[in-house]
Parts: sequence; structure tokens; C-alpha cells
Amino acid sequence: MQFQIYRARETELIEGCRRNDPSAQKALYDQLAPKMMAVCLRYVKDRMEAEDVLVTSFLKVFDRIVQFKATGSFEGWIRKIVVNESLTFLRKHKNMYLETDLEAAEKEIEIQAASHALEADDLLKLVAELPTGYRIVFNLYAVEGYSHKEIAEQIGITEGTSKSQLSRARSLLQSKIAMMERNAYPKQNKL
Repeated sequence: MQFQIYRARETELIEGCRRNDPSAQKALYDQLAPKMMAVCLRYVKDRMEAEDVLVTSFLKVFDRIVQFKATGSFEGWIRKIVVNESLTFLRKHKNMYLETDLEAAEKEIEIQAASHALEADDLLKLVAELPTGYRIVFNLYAVEGYSHKEIAEQIGITEGTSKSQLSRARSLLQSKIAMMERNAYPKQNKL
């Protein structure tokens, strides 16, 4: 029942946006902006820049809403626009350096299961600390579900570079998690 109400409201908002109804556009923005801002911040670290990306994304959503065919998730369709706009921003405004020297990669560190629960917010903070290239590939692969082929096409790298960046991102995250473990339980680590 609740899902049907949500779908009816979503359909109503989509139709209102297709008619360029400002109240429908505002309602849609108010409903989805917080979630989409979180997506922006996974790619664009600076909050003000991420807000600019968010606004630009929603302008594209409103401009292209007639293209939405309702064959998939509306929120997923918007998320794809937000991700693409975030990547476009990074290409235009930031050094999107992606390391390709395989010799420079650190060896992956194997970590046993963490002895404490890593909170989602903690993990997001660790991901946000990754170098730009690692962060982008990690987010596209692990969060958005893109394949290495899609990532390569999206950001103009090879599939091998995408796989390498993901491997390095995971290795760096594992190192950071291990460090958190050592800092959280210093006495246990000395035994």
C-alpha cells in the first residue's frame, strides 16, 4: 500500500515536471536532493562545488525529464545524471589524475575480519580520503555498480587501469581500516 502511494506521488511529480510546474519541480528537488547530494559528495569533495554539481544535475533532470521512459527506477535515472555531472565537473575543474604505473602500486594488505563494526559513515569518510582517481573508480564500481568496461568508457581510461585503480583503492582502504583497528584496540594488538 505504501509503495503504491509513493509510486502515485512519483508519477504525479514526474508529470508536473514535464509540464514545467515549479511546485512539482520544487517538491521533487526537496524529496531527492539530500540523497543526490550524498552522491555528489562521493565524487566532489568540496561541499560548495558539490552543491553546484547538484543544482546543475537537477537542471538537467528538469530539462530532460521528457526522456524518462518509466522502464526503470526514476531515482536511478536521476542518480545516473548526478554521477555523470559529477564526473563532468571533475574532468573540467579538477586534476583527475589516474595512476597507471603498476610498479607504483602498493601490495595489497590482507586484513582479517574487523573485530568491531565499521559504521557506514566511517567507511564513507575513508572513501572520501582516497586520491581522486581511486575514489572515482571505487565509487563507480562498488557503489554505483558499473562494470570496468563502463568505467573505462565513462572516464576515458582502459579497463586495466580501472581494475588497477579499484585494486589500489581497496588496498588503501584496507590499510586505513587496519590502522583504525590498531588505534581502537591498541592493547590487543601488542599481545
